[in-house]
Amino acid sequence: MTENASPVSEDLLEDEVETIGDYHRMAAHHFESAAKHHAAAAVADDEGHYEAVARHAHLAYRHQLNAVQYAEIAAMESDSLDDEFDSAAAAHDE
Repeated sequence: MTENASPVSEDLLEDEVETIGDYHRMAAHHFESAAKHHAAAAVADDEGHYEAVARHAHLAYRHQLNAVQYAEIAAMESDSLDDEFDSAAAAHDE
């Protein structure tokens, strides 16, 4: 199972995330990897390869945790949405 089809550049290592877009790309990469491992676990289960099922399920879970973490960081770093909602709420209160 390879992850070369990922939209994340080889140059963008997890330690080099610098922009909100980079956080979104890393989240997408990890969600994509999780999906691939879930699909591989399903095939392994169909074929009765239970050790492979466990390995792929574990890797899928780890990728999902990383994906959610990057998605949360991207959301927290995006101040523009908070500002929009704060302005609308202030205007409504007047």
